[in-house]
Amino acid sequence: MTSYDFGYTWVWTHGHLVPLVAFAVLVALAVWRRWSRWLAGVFTVLALWAAASFAITQHVLRANMPLELPTASFLHEGTGRVLDLGAGSGRSTLMVLQARPAAHVTAVDIYRGYFGIDDNTPARIMANARVAGVDGRLDVQTADIRALPFADSSYDAAVSAFAIDHLNREGVTRSLAEVSRVLRPGGEFLLIVLNVDGWVKVAYPLPHGHGYFSHSPGPNRWTSALEGAGFEVVEQGTRPALLYVLGRRRPTP
Repeated sequence: MTSYDFGYTWVWTHGHLVPLVAFAVLVALAVWRRWSRWLAGVFTVLALWAAASFAITQHVLRANMPLELPTASFLHEGTGRVLDLGAGSGRSTLMVLQARPAAHVTAVDIYRGYFGIDDNTPARIMANARVAGVDGRLDVQTADIRALPFADSSYDAAVSAFAIDHLNREGVTRSLAEVSRVLRPGGEFLLIVLNVDGWVKVAYPLPHGHGYFSHSPGPNRWTSALEGAGFEVVEQGTRPALLYVLGRRRPTP
């Protein structure tokens, strides 16, 4: 293997090519058959939207590449045992392993159901880790992030990207409580969720399946959720299509 294969369904990664071709053909027909200018104009606008959306997916959202660490503050010492919760095919796992070359990651996912990744298996994430040359610092476990099979205070840090915002309110509460439980006091948690910003609204104007939290007007719901689970929020911010909150587990009274 020489390239990553994160397995995201073609509908998300290349689906915009279908309306692009369709509307381009309609534009050509409108010019050839001398249809009304307003109709040709509508088809042209829609074709331009499809082209722009495809470019956003490939070059801004970068669904076929590892995520980039949104903050240098996360695990800035560069070492430690890290959990990736809802790791899927490994975009966030590789983000941590590449940005923190002395860290070891345990990737956790339920590996059943469908969340936009075709053939979502531990074998796929390990194959991507081999492409990146970081498979020696990765373990993969099948588990539910709402009931983690790890001892209390057994990890130094945790990350979760575009996973917890798939859950309902109860699932969010349970998963954050589990993260707090397995982190040592002072351990860091980097939560990344979908941010419905201008990039997302242009590329995917129809509803998507990342839960009600991702549609909140700002980060307040997520910061409140982390604080309620025992974290001190130390940083928050946005990048294209994502909102991140960095928390530090408070010492147990």
